[in-house]
Amino acid sequence: MTDSFVYAAARTPFGRYSGALADVRPDDLAATALTGLLAKAPDLDPGRIDDVYWGNANGAGEDNRNVGRMAVLLAGLPTSVPASTVNRLCGSSLDAAIIGSRAIAAGDAEIVVIGGVESMTRAPWVLPKPSRAFPAGNLEAVSTTLGWRLVNPGMPAEWTISLGECNERLGEKYGISRDRQDAFAARSHQLADKAWNDGFYDSLTVPAGDLTRDEGIRADSSAEKLARLKPSFRADGTITAGNASPLNDGAGAVLLGTAAAAFHIGFDPIARIAGRGAHALDPQDFGFAPVQAAEKALRQAGIGWSDVGAVELNEAFAVQSLACVDAWGLDPGIVNTRGGAIAIGHPLGASGARILGTLAHVLRERNQRWGVAAICIGVGQALAVVLENCNP
Repeated sequence: MTDSFVYAAARTPFGRYSGALADVRPDDLAATALTGLLAKAPDLDPGRIDDVYWGNANGAGEDNRNVGRMAVLLAGLPTSVPASTVNRLCGSSLDAAIIGSRAIAAGDAEIVVIGGVESMTRAPWVLPKPSRAFPAGNLEAVSTTLGWRLVNPGMPAEWTISLGECNERLGEKYGISRDRQDAFAARSHQLADKAWNDGFYDSLTVPAGDLTRDEGIRADSSAEKLARLKPSFRADGTITAGNASPLNDGAGAVLLGTAAAAFHIGFDPIARIAGRGAHALDPQDFGFAPVQAAEKALRQAGIGWSDVGAVELNEAFAVQSLACVDAWGLDPGIVNTRGGAIAIGHPLGASGARILGTLAHVLRERNQRWGVAAICIGVGQALAVVLENCNP
């Protein structure tokens, strides 16, 4: 089996719902991230890219008909470069990385681009076709922005409760207080703001439209301010708009290759993909699924949590992030040290690429050997990847 390596990463800044990227089509966002990534490897002949795997959780609007292939064409790559679109909801682009790394491991590819995109702003309303022509009653347009829609009546009601209610129950089960959630969310904003001010994201982002910085970061956020927000899902609940990830637009891409691909890419890799893990459980418990996904990835890498120096855990909700960190028994200080999705944003199909690229650079910055990228996924799934720093 051939090892697969991370060579470079690039993403757009993430825009807020109906914000700075509202006028930008998702296929254009994807092409922007792809173009920005390849600009980091000017010696690479794009025609040498064996395949592109691109994550996207919607696909019902302008991201239809294989948005990965659309990104390749819009970015001006040779038409000989193939592409596939991957949908594992929030984990789509991390799944793309897993698929790409497996293609390399199997010897099917030497150089692969993976990535993902989501425009939650431009996700359309859909109008289902009736089973018979000319219905006498009204038809309802359904939003495709987030969550369950057009649910099969055969699904148990317990499985299809809202994402927020799922995590309210998770917080009750593990005794995670509102205070802890608000403190975690405030930390996300503070660390993300510091990361931008430190220049950490300068080499990881490419402008999209007029946006040059993640739009949702609140530098003045504090636990005290967040404590004043009303619960979003229950009158007596703990989850608010402030301690959960927002709706966002954005795209990200990562360049993968074999060790020998360095000759064609023009520089050495920064991290090795050492382990991969997928896990599933009851749909309503999706927020806790990263626990076992990460354990599987660690076992494949042949290491344990005591070896891990950095973790990028996608912050879908503060409560589920805290539940996972608690279950792993981790020092929270190594988790999302450059901010997380609560501040930066969570454009569903792009988040896996963001955490993977960020992790590779955090390992280098902190001079740590091993890191874990993990993400929870609606309908009861999670993915995780272990990276090994090539220059610890």
